[in-house]
Amino acid sequence: MRKFALVLGFLVVVASLILATPAPSSAQIGVGVSITVGPPAIPVYAQPICPGDGYLWTPGYWGYASADYYWVPGTWVRPPVVGVLWTPGYWGWGGGFYAWHGGYWGPHVGFYGGINYGFGYGGVGFWGGEWRGGAFFYNRTVANINVTNIHNTYNRTVINNNSSHVSYNGGQGGVDAHPNADEERYSHENHTPATSEQTAHEHSASTNHAQFASANHGHPDVAATTHAGDFEHGAIGARGSESARNNGTYRPGGAGAGGHTNGEHGGNGNAGATASGNHGSGNANGNHGSGTANGNHSGNGNANGSHPGNTSGTAHPNTTPKGQGNNGHQGGGQGNNKGGGNKGGGHPPAGGGDHHGKP
Repeated sequence: MRKFALVLGFLVVVASLILATPAPSSAQIGVGVSITVGPPAIPVYAQPICPGDGYLWTPGYWGYASADYYWVPGTWVRPPVVGVLWTPGYWGWGGGFYAWHGGYWGPHVGFYGGINYGFGYGGVGFWGGEWRGGAFFYNRTVANINVTNIHNTYNRTVINNNSSHVSYNGGQGGVDAHPNADEERYSHENHTPATSEQTAHEHSASTNHAQFASANHGHPDVAATTHAGDFEHGAIGARGSESARNNGTYRPGGAGAGGHTNGEHGGNGNAGATASGNHGSGNANGNHGSGTANGNHSGNGNANGSHPGNTSGTAHPNTTPKGQGNNGHQGGGQGNNKGGGNKGGGHPPAGGGDHHGKP
């Protein structure tokens, strides 16, 4: 009897330890499944506007179920605790098949396969924001933030030379990336698995036939959402998807709220100003523009003169005024080189912005 009690007690302890061990994000991979074909490319999509202060962006990824890949939309979620950042999961080749390495929360962003998920996740690290004390500050260069509602923001230029859309590491055609010294160190920190909200979001995608690659051919109608699990309200379609064509939810080079681009992978202007390019405001186009001006570093719009900004100035010799120009660069208005009314000022066409569309 005593021996039975000891054995029973031992089993109870083992069971409790198993239940207490957090399970990594699974991407719905079944036991014994050997995947020899890598997932499709990362879809090109825009980032929905952040729903409120304290939400962090988690990029979309391909899950696997029913012998097919399905797209889990990128979405805004609340972290489990203050001070942690999300390291996305990734597919990696090894042992003759592709395996899913689940994402996690931790004090630093670790290795995620070198995959360019966009919106601050360019393959190494994260540039979409940072914790300062108990508040999260958003980098408006790559995050779609409504500055009317969220004030803890900053602007920091992000140079990302990784234009790859490849969604897996290693194998034929995969990203050739390995953890650097910092990422190796971060892998030994305390990590928290995906929240219940995130796993429910993934499960919703796995039960939606339209999210599977066999149905959407790599261009899901729901590529990103404002809230986890809500695939209808505020959803963004990938470029090339039916919803994007019908509803205009993807407009490359557009801008989000406050006239800022929607991140490294391009915005679609679905929420906010009609500006294009980084750091625009109002109806401006181009970098650091404001008012209704077009072009880089323009002033506050509708400048007449041949000088930058709001100078009314006098036209230089050999000019032919043609309405109000936008700045003093070529193609401006009353100023050098005859102007052309409200044409962009000799720089690349408005609407391009500095950042490319999501992948």
